Amino acid sequence: MATEKITKRIVDALKAPKPSRDGVKVREHFVWDRELRGFGVQVMPSGLKSFVIQYRTPEGRNRRAVIGRYGLMTVEEARKLAHEKLVAVSKGVDPVAEEAKAAGLLTVAEVCDWYLAEAEAGRILGRRRRPIKPSTLAMDRSRIEAHIKPLLGRRQVASLKLGDVEGAQADIAAGKTSKPRAGSRGGATTGGDGVAARTMSTLHSIFEHAVRLGKIEANPAKGVRRLASAPRERRLSRSEIERLGKTLRAAAQEGEHPTGLAAIRFLLLTGFRRMEALGLQRTWLDEEECAIRFPDTKSGAQIRVIGQAAIDLLLDQPKTKSPFFFPADWGEGHFIGVVRVLDRVCQKAGLADITPHTLRHTYASLAGDLGFSELTIAALLGHSARGVTQRYVHIDEALRMTADQVADEMADLLDGRATPSRSRSSRRGRSERKLEATGA
Repeated sequence: MATEKITKRIVDALKAPKPSRDGVKVREHFVWDRELRGFGVQVMPSGLKSFVIQYRTPEGRNRRAVIGRYGLMTVEEARKLAHEKLVAVSKGVDPVAEEAKAAGLLTVAEVCDWYLAEAEAGRILGRRRRPIKPSTLAMDRSRIEAHIKPLLGRRQVASLKLGDVEGAQADIAAGKTSKPRAGSRGGATTGGDGVAARTMSTLHSIFEHAVRLGKIEANPAKGVRRLASAPRERRLSRSEIERLGKTLRAAAQEGEHPTGLAAIRFLLLTGFRRMEALGLQRTWLDEEECAIRFPDTKSGAQIRVIGQAAIDLLLDQPKTKSPFFFPADWGEGHFIGVVRVLDRVCQKAGLADITPHTLRHTYASLAGDLGFSELTIAALLGHSARGVTQRYVHIDEALRMTADQVADEMADLLDGRATPSRSRSSRRGRSERKLEATGA
């Protein structure tokens, strides 16, 4: 509601909002001044009247704040104060945030919003002294909205104690912030020790950035003891891989999503991380080098050698206008439903506790069973911060043959062609003979 100009007569005449006929609770209502835009009066259901200002912050968020209570402040006093604050807004200043900072009253939610805005603008650098990646920010935002804000968002940072932070961690681990998946798309919000520990790492990092850049005085999460999550030891045995392969073939005949099935097989043939595989673009494949040239990964730009069986799978994918080997069913993005396809296939196969990470672990374990060293397996998985293939270019040929052998063995298991009688030593000997023949 807007009037020509807020005056004492108009404020005195304002009445408390009445409850609706259907019993729905009525909240406050506002009267806005047309002469000084952003200045208004808030009337609560109790009849309490307060002067408010409303504006958009430099980060683009709408903010509304009470600047005084009618009766303790006159209309003209409120108008003068509102004018000062709104002039500051026009100069790119958020007066409410500045006052809160000066008084040490910033809330956890406000600090989180500040972090997201600054990081998205590239003004906060991550561990590698580079702007934080969009994928990392997306995960940070998810943890903020799903766990941090519901538990601590309204708390003032200055009032937080270490016990409050560790209490929030315990609540997340116990599932207090868990929510089921809404509708047919999107994921569920889960709890557990791992989720709680990673959320605390995110919160600690946000506070550290805020301290370093002068937003808050101290990090209330400093010294938090993060829950230790049990390492994921699950891997598929050879017989389970064979069973999964048989079920994949049956699922294809039954009309299961072909892109999802292809992505599952590719994960097993390469040991790629889920999003590395799903986001794989056609221009990144280097057939001559038998490798994928990632412009960016968790470890930076990287060349990842893959076996010929994996390359053949990629080349067999239907060509579309999409740049991705595994395109989405609609839109311009890549396929994202591999987890649900994997769940359905594993349920049919009678396999429990299987995730895309299990497939990555299975690939690494199979490479170990074939007798390859940890260094070589790390190179295949892309574990090195700068890329093992970049620092040890003289073993590229060895890596290519290793990737071929692991992918061939995995494909044989999936397709029911494996010969379990081959011993580990004989497999290693075959690989060594190949390396000697090439002079590597």
